[in-house]
Amino acid sequence: MAVRVKKSYKFALRSSFWITLILTSVLAGILWMFNALDWKVLCIYAPISFGVTVFIIQSRIERFIYRRIKKIYDDVSLLESSSLSSELINTDMKTLTAEIEKFAKDKKIEIDTLKIREEYRKDFLGNVSHELKTPLFTVQGYILTLLDGALEDKNVRKKYLQRANKGVERLIYIVKDLDLITKLEAGEMRVILEGFDIIELIQSVFELLEMKATKKQITLTFDMVYPRPIYVYADKEKIQQVLTNLLVNSIKYGHENGTTEVSVENLIKNKVIVRVTDNGEGIPEHHIPRLFERFYRVDKSGSRSEGGSGLGLSIVKHIIEAHDEKIYVESVVEVGSEFSFTLEKSNQEITI
Repeated sequence: MAVRVKKSYKFALRSSFWITLILTSVLAGILWMFNALDWKVLCIYAPISFGVTVFIIQSRIERFIYRRIKKIYDDVSLLESSSLSSELINTDMKTLTAEIEKFAKDKKIEIDTLKIREEYRKDFLGNVSHELKTPLFTVQGYILTLLDGALEDKNVRKKYLQRANKGVERLIYIVKDLDLITKLEAGEMRVILEGFDIIELIQSVFELLEMKATKKQITLTFDMVYPRPIYVYADKEKIQQVLTNLLVNSIKYGHENGTTEVSVENLIKNKVIVRVTDNGEGIPEHHIPRLFERFYRVDKSGSRSEGGSGLGLSIVKHIIEAHDEKIYVESVVEVGSEFSFTLEKSNQEITI
């Protein structure tokens, strides 16, 4: 739809004023030279000259400039630019220049954003392909080996079937995490808020991961003894997943005989902050901004010896953000890492 145009007469009026002033001055000078200076003639001539000049300049501007400006606006409005088509348009050149510059700047930002998204999409598809390809080829390799004759050997058959089963479990794990993160990003995953004791929840996660930590001789502990419950208002099941993912990461990348420490502190009046601190291998600073991207791995070697879907930290970030809370990370190589996130306090009594 064509845009509405508000014409500007500033240029015509200013130009006409100076033209009339100059012509009237020239006429006055000529009349004075011939001793025929008549102020009545000048008073009649000046407004007539001004009016005619305004009409001529404005009509020529409208024919050769304003129509083209309007066409520019009409063409731009086809791009559904709300900044140019939602209001009455002024054909003043200064206004036009400012609006076109703003339009160009906005479009450049949109193009840059699309480029970033396209790069992200390519990386994501490549990562998904890589993560799924590894266990698929592993499972296929064991099955083909069995079909080629190893099926007759009972011991080999059992061992290869067990390994193939692990590959299938890894595939299921990746697909479940992908499904979860997709729902979180689309807002389809409901956050069921309730009051619960965060200390009790952390202790239960410690117990769930005790065997995994023991294998690597890593101690899971609190920073202090918490004699009383600390109640928070959040989705208990999803916060348990957050704690599990963070603690599993600390165990994976922690040093043997290391320690992972969890603390809960008052932040502000209605917030607490949960910190998960380890003395593991740490994360180089340049990796930290991308840690929460899907499938992003600090170790680029492609080793999957530690397992996992590569989506753990991304899921953590989305769950915390679904609670309208923040997550932070600090890390120093060979010193350790600290992941922390905020939670809202429950109305129940809290003492730290």
